[in-house]
Amino acid sequence: MHICILYQNYLSAGDPGNDRFNEYSRLWADRGHRVSVVTGQAPNMTGVKHDRYRRRACVHERDGRVDVYRCYVPDRANGSFTRRAASYFAFAASSTWAYGRLDRPDVLICSSPPLFIGLGMLLIRNLHRVPTVFEVRDLWPESAITTGVLKNRAMIAAMYGLERRCYREAARINVLTEGFRADIVGRGLADDARIFHLPNGVDTSRFTPECADPSLRAELGWGDKFVVLYSGAHGVANRVGQLLDAAHRLRDRPEVLIATVGAGMELEPLRERAAREGLTNVRLHGPMPRSMMPSVVASADACAAVLQRNDTFKAVYPNKVFDAMACGRPIVVAIDGLARELVEGPGAGLYAEPEDGESLAAAIRRLADDRRAAAEMGRRGREFVVANFDRTTLGERYLDVLGELVGAAVAEVMPTG
Repeated sequence: MHICILYQNYLSAGDPGNDRFNEYSRLWADRGHRVSVVTGQAPNMTGVKHDRYRRRACVHERDGRVDVYRCYVPDRANGSFTRRAASYFAFAASSTWAYGRLDRPDVLICSSPPLFIGLGMLLIRNLHRVPTVFEVRDLWPESAITTGVLKNRAMIAAMYGLERRCYREAARINVLTEGFRADIVGRGLADDARIFHLPNGVDTSRFTPECADPSLRAELGWGDKFVVLYSGAHGVANRVGQLLDAAHRLRDRPEVLIATVGAGMELEPLRERAAREGLTNVRLHGPMPRSMMPSVVASADACAAVLQRNDTFKAVYPNKVFDAMACGRPIVVAIDGLARELVEGPGAGLYAEPEDGESLAAAIRRLADDRRAAAEMGRRGREFVVANFDRTTLGERYLDVLGELVGAAVAEVMPTG
């Protein structure tokens, strides 16, 4: 089976970010399938292009057995919302052109957001008639609207139209949470029979408690502090500033340190705020390669997952929660809904009210005050994620769905009688 993945943010070696499709691609290639990835030239976390891609429309690379086609996007897309939107539109066009260079795949996976990637999917499907899986990692444009990123009425109407068209044209739809399924079916955008649910998950063989590294703690300046780690995007929707609000309330606890790893448009403003307010109990480390993250997460004492107070986010599973669980670290989750259930259900951490610095600080105090209880939360989280969200198991299930879809497409064109 030849699988093509249309995904703007496939990682290069050393890039920060989510490597889910890197892992799936390698797994499927190891199972004997041909895998081609059509992706962008700039990491999502930083938006800064590697020098080797400058002034080149498409670059063919190999990631082990996987063919990777890196298509043109503008440089430094994270500099503004306008540049980010330009990057999305550019990739929709360049990815369609790059797809035409491939031997015809048996199936196409298109992963959103950004929802603009659906433009490329629709062009590809109409030109090449390939069976398509449309994957929903977040509800766009709803998330962009409710966070205040998308305000133009004409653009909002166009995006809702694109969303409807993507759901209608896809043979199957993968939702990363059951909350997304309920939303899509409830709005009449797709029938339930075409939807399947395979969450993000985590490689539980790479993210383990044993990855903790005392020398890394020393290098990061953590020392013997009780470190609470946030890892991920520093964007408008993430509201990482609420961790600085908590840091203000934890100034009487010099043994507690809040650390963040990641990048985004809000990183520099957050650094300026921390310096201006004299928050010596905060470390904003910036982005780190994904390969380092098992050691970074496991070396923390606890982890935090935060987002804007927004009903749209009640349907999400943040990737960082799975990483923390796999590393056996207790979690403070300031996200209501499914994320809260994911953490509180197995007793893997504590809930704090979103965008409430006092609530966050209180949860962090509880973990720092009772290290034995915190360790037990981490143990339960590890046990739960291994049983339910192991990425290799999820990748095998995904492969089964793709095989069924390709088989159905072949049967449809076979002559009868």
